[in-house]
Amino acid sequence: MTCRKITLLFLLISAATFAQRKITIEEIYNGTFRTEGMDELLSMKNTNQYTVLNSDRSTGNMTVDLYDYGTLKKVSTLIASKDSELLADGIDSYTFSADEKKMLIATRSKQIFRHSFTADYLLYDIAAKTLTKLLSEVQEPVFSPDGKKVAYAKDNNLYVSDLASGDVAQVTNDGKKNAVINGITDWVYEEEFAFVRAFDWSADGSKIAFIRFDESQVPEFSMNVYGQELYPVTDVFKYPKAGEKNSEVSLHLYDVKMNKTKEVKLGNYNDFYIARLKWTNDANVLSVQVINRHQDNLDLIFVDGNSGTPKVVLNEKDKAYIDITDNLTFLKDNSFIWTSEKDGFNHIYLYDKTGKLKNQVTSGKWEVTAYYGLDEKNKTVFFQSTENGSINRDVYKIGLDGKNKTRLSNAVGTNSATFSPNFAFYVNTFSSATVPPTYTLNDSKSGKMLQPIVNNDKLLAKRKAYDLPSKEFFVLKTEKGNELNAWLIKPTDFDASKKYPVFMYQYSGPGSQQVDNTWDGYDDYWFKMLTQKGYIIACVDGRGTGFKGAEFKKITQKELGKYEVIDQIDAAKVLGNYPYVDKERIGIFGWSYGGFMSSNCIMKGADVFKMAIAVAPVTSWRYYDSIYTERYMQTPQENPSGYDENSPINHVQKLKGKFLLIHGSADDNVHVQNSMKMIEALVQANKQFDWAIYPDKNHGIYGGMTRVQLYTKMTNFIKENL
Repeated sequence: MTCRKITLLFLLISAATFAQRKITIEEIYNGTFRTEGMDELLSMKNTNQYTVLNSDRSTGNMTVDLYDYGTLKKVSTLIASKDSELLADGIDSYTFSADEKKMLIATRSKQIFRHSFTADYLLYDIAAKTLTKLLSEVQEPVFSPDGKKVAYAKDNNLYVSDLASGDVAQVTNDGKKNAVINGITDWVYEEEFAFVRAFDWSADGSKIAFIRFDESQVPEFSMNVYGQELYPVTDVFKYPKAGEKNSEVSLHLYDVKMNKTKEVKLGNYNDFYIARLKWTNDANVLSVQVINRHQDNLDLIFVDGNSGTPKVVLNEKDKAYIDITDNLTFLKDNSFIWTSEKDGFNHIYLYDKTGKLKNQVTSGKWEVTAYYGLDEKNKTVFFQSTENGSINRDVYKIGLDGKNKTRLSNAVGTNSATFSPNFAFYVNTFSSATVPPTYTLNDSKSGKMLQPIVNNDKLLAKRKAYDLPSKEFFVLKTEKGNELNAWLIKPTDFDASKKYPVFMYQYSGPGSQQVDNTWDGYDDYWFKMLTQKGYIIACVDGRGTGFKGAEFKKITQKELGKYEVIDQIDAAKVLGNYPYVDKERIGIFGWSYGGFMSSNCIMKGADVFKMAIAVAPVTSWRYYDSIYTERYMQTPQENPSGYDENSPINHVQKLKGKFLLIHGSADDNVHVQNSMKMIEALVQANKQFDWAIYPDKNHGIYGGMTRVQLYTKMTNFIKENL
């Protein structure tokens, strides 16, 4: 063999070896594919600037840096963790006073549930550069509008601290664990209405409105925490399951000067939720959103701050349910912007201060997915929507009168925006299935990119060694005629003449979306790792998922797990008929709601799916919380068949394929009880299956080497059974 041929052969072998570099699970979870971003990007309100929390990975130093929107140049470093022993544990988060002359800096944070935490808080005077310890192990501290006081919660009670004198006024005295909470939401509100701070300062700082939760009648749930001790500790907390008693909520007004509190009688409501409270621009008018237990009838109420008199200014009804959002925005004259699905798609509406509709700002068979704000000077609304396709997101602006709509983003994928205080500029974050996150400064008049900020070109270069495949997006049409968004990931060396096993991934929960044109997450890397082992990965968003209109999303009402399962089974049948798919080797995987789905699919679709993996699954909606479950199912007492006919526990006798069930023992969200009940049902049906319990791990099942071990277990299960 000639030297030239040997060299050519060597180059070909080297290229092939290079192209076939394999992803490892350790790489996925050790940060190999981590993207660069802009952490804690926060627009200032009084100057055309923004701050970013930066961290030096080599030194551990953390800084809050101030930048100019127009030039992107750093103006100054407001504070650095290395400059004070008080910040030895780093900067977890920060907020500004209204005049932006003071900061509250959180450190030593301790997680409670998904959103809630306690932390120590430091007070930083920016001009004087003085940092002092202010509060220890408290929740949700907030400056008063004049920046002279801070309200906060501690041990279920509310307090107000005077920053000059150091005096502390205790607003409430009856707070008690598992009994009464003042100003902080209970577990189910936090999880399902997605807010923790249930108090708010009036515009002039004279009053604080807060919600009181009496959870004394809510049933308790207990979990064993194994830890390192000889005997496990029992963690007990209030958790209302579907159909059980919720916290009794009441609204209260605290007069700061008089140091007095009075209750607001909202009206003749029975078994209701206070889903939001927010002071308007009128210092004497408080807005409150009250929704019934079925969550299909919502009142926006204005409360007089002096008399406490309530007045309903807007009512929304829906045949299924109403989503709670944070999109309520008050203009200077107290007219307000509101979003609603009342025409079948989520859109923006403008009402006057009495609740009379002035006009519908946006309209069309597409969804507004984020409301960014209103430039009152130019009467322009900025928002994000799906107008360019339900799997994409674009940034738009439109006149308050509903005219002159302009698409500001131009790249096809997922665009989101953070606007400057004067709305002249915005930071656009863009990614797609092929482009990692990029951050650019854009002009809000036309959307023109002014200059780049952050990109992930280094990550793209690193990924070349792995020769990773991309998602192929398409619309899958089932035999029943349902058109569903979908993607496939095929092996890089895909050969259409071969037959491949298919591993399906889905979540399928109401209003969710997995088929979206955005950059890879951790699971996407795992899926691409599986393609390197010869699998095709598929994902289908069935009926009940979001961003295609209310009718598509709400078809699952009162029957969670029926249409979604039908669509996954039907989608698997369509995929199984592709010439390059081995229809005898189709598996399915999901986590949480997705685990509920994959459990149902391996039972109800026993002749279609060869194997399934369910992580942290709901196995009966009777075991899940009241707010989420009843929003879609009403109560078990009202809808027993809806609960039971689609519970995988009641279909275990149909199991034929291989089934892996996984749960964390300290899951405060979807309790391990779900899996224990499923295990017992499978045992009594004499069905063989595999299962794993992760001690002291919550719904996310992570920490240390946990994710590596978990995904290795799932990978091995797939290799052995698909």
